[in-house]
Amino acid sequence: MTDYPIALWSFNLSRAPASVAAFAAQIEEGMQRAAGEGAKLLMLPEYLVECCLAFKPEGLLPDQEMAFLADVGTDLLAILAPLPARYGVSLLAGSMPVQAPEGFTNTAVLLTADGREIRQDKLCLTPFEQDPEIWHLVPGADLKTFELDGLKMAILICLDVEMPALSSLLAKLDLDLLLVPSMTEKLSGYHRVFGCAKARAVELMCAVAVCGLVGTSKGTTQNDTNVSGAALYLPCEEEFGFTGVAAEVAATSGSNGEEPFLVVSVPLNELRDLKSGKAEVWPGAWTADHVSVSAA
Repeated sequence: MTDYPIALWSFNLSRAPASVAAFAAQIEEGMQRAAGEGAKLLMLPEYLVECCLAFKPEGLLPDQEMAFLADVGTDLLAILAPLPARYGVSLLAGSMPVQAPEGFTNTAVLLTADGREIRQDKLCLTPFEQDPEIWHLVPGADLKTFELDGLKMAILICLDVEMPALSSLLAKLDLDLLLVPSMTEKLSGYHRVFGCAKARAVELMCAVAVCGLVGTSKGTTQNDTNVSGAALYLPCEEEFGFTGVAAEVAATSGSNGEEPFLVVSVPLNELRDLKSGKAEVWPGAWTADHVSVSAA
């Protein structure tokens, strides 16, 4: 495979579906568009399921939202499950709360066109996510890699991509593509996530795809704004035009209905050639295990 086309959809939460079925139908429209434009993978953002607060029960308290959205997520995945095979497009269906023994995790769910379901928990939670008075989530402890369509991939959710300690665990694993679904309230958060995603492309010598939510969910109690865009980042090499940006849609709040949808190809052969020793200065899967820190 020379190129691997992917679609990145910065979903607008103001769509306000009236039911799980209506929400699934909106997602299926994106699957149809991705397939029509030749994509093999469609990625949706972190906390995509928050859109379903638009039909939450009256009087639902903030600390009850995770349980409600976890149930919605279960119903949603059952409807979405046949779509990847139908359209020939794998679907990263954003992330959603999932009931675990210790509480709810923030879990990204990838439904593949060959019939698998791959889950990745968020590993580093924000203070807001851990607040016992609000969502009270628990972090995961397992970072997974997987093969899809001949590419080696991993998923880091939002804040996880800002943590070099996590990315360093991937350095020796020869990734082709890192997927980063995100949700950021402010432009500052957008720049943290997207800036760190670009750094990971250099560090890991791989492609990094990132997209986030925009707009505001009709029933939200916590997230009055969401700001994001969509981008595919590559190592900063001459072969890719020096800047490390393969394609990028600028950040938007989605307040006027904006909804970035980006289809772009991962230049797989060129990435692997560079990784084999043709990169300008990349030293390979370098670690600092041999380095000690001391006071001067």
